[in-house]
Amino acid sequence: MLPQTSFAFSLFLLVTSVASGGNWAHWRGPAGNGSSPDAKPPIEWSATKNVKWKVPVPGRGSGSPVVWEDKVFVTSAVAAGGGRGFDGERLSELAFKLFCFDRETGKILWEKTAITATPHQGTHSTNGFASASPCTNGEHVYAHFGSRGLYCYTMDGELVWKRDDFGKMDTRNAFGEGSSPTLEGNKILVPWDHEGPSALYALNRLTGKTIWKTERDEPTNWCTPFVVGHDGSKQVVMNGQTCIRSYDLETGKELWRIAGEAQRPVTSAVAIDDLVIVASGFRGSYGGAFHLGGRGDLKGTKNVVWSWEKNTPDLASPLLSGKLLYMHKDKSASLSCVNPLTGEAYYTASRIPGLSTLYASPVSANGHVYITGRSGTTVVIKDGKKLEIISTNSVDEGVDATPAPVDNQLFIRGESHLFCIEAKK
Repeated sequence: MLPQTSFAFSLFLLVTSVASGGNWAHWRGPAGNGSSPDAKPPIEWSATKNVKWKVPVPGRGSGSPVVWEDKVFVTSAVAAGGGRGFDGERLSELAFKLFCFDRETGKILWEKTAITATPHQGTHSTNGFASASPCTNGEHVYAHFGSRGLYCYTMDGELVWKRDDFGKMDTRNAFGEGSSPTLEGNKILVPWDHEGPSALYALNRLTGKTIWKTERDEPTNWCTPFVVGHDGSKQVVMNGQTCIRSYDLETGKELWRIAGEAQRPVTSAVAIDDLVIVASGFRGSYGGAFHLGGRGDLKGTKNVVWSWEKNTPDLASPLLSGKLLYMHKDKSASLSCVNPLTGEAYYTASRIPGLSTLYASPVSANGHVYITGRSGTTVVIKDGKKLEIISTNSVDEGVDATPAPVDNQLFIRGESHLFCIEAKK
């Protein structure tokens, strides 16, 4: 018989696992691959059509919305005068906030100012100071503001703990910060790659205390840790300019690596069967599928199952939808569809009409793929081996954040508003 505490903990894990099926608790979705297993959101909308609600979000941020049951969370950096906090020469004080919206009405249930501070460094003209997405497990919600710290709240907005002792990031060309944390079991993984000493942290999600810290010989990147199970244990896969690497989740020990072939990686990994797929596409182009059972340097070994050296994504992370892998380019708005097990291309570098620059990562739900451009236009295509455009839709304001499909809704965080898209009955 299990001790009472063990039984209670096991029951909590079971309930959490069941509940998370209909939620979007991380910007990459329930499986970390950008796909929803059960959502059926609309495939047509406009700034007014099929909009259940539209509410203003104060400040500026490109972190994606996350959804748990009746709550929607977004982060933002709010300047006192309503600006972006940086005019190209002068930095100003910002309130770094976490907002909780009622999913049914869009009403703000609560907002918390994690910290009020003046950033130590500027940011790219297209980036803000709240670019990391929050994450939640239904017990706590976590807001990461990089150099301003990581903050853990209850679902009702009470601060549980904070970590503001990581130091200050020095990002390449002062492009700003933006890597999102990842929750896994009793840990929250915090990426910390910049032009100074880089590292990957595993913190206790209940207390914030460091479980392990692994140093990384990497310059700035904006990747998010991806956790995948293999052979009874779990690995943390991180993209990188120097190397793509995998670490043991329990200890932080490096398991395998392969040299990177592109600069300033932004994209995160996806996995299928016993393969993990990682790609980058800025000033270089490389993507590949790697056996999770490999160890040491994988270059030139059978653990590299396939690789690509063109048309790999530069900003948006790949989407794995069933047995189809989608990758799109930022400035050309071109899409490739690939067999994730073999690397065989069904179509490559196909232009998507109506889109130009893409920052948001593609998502899929109910047989459709949603591709969103910075203009606020989302093109919906059929989830299949042939490119087939279903609809073109716009919320009439810029969108950099990845949409979140949950149940019969699609949540879009725009430049100024949060939209709940739902077909009218």
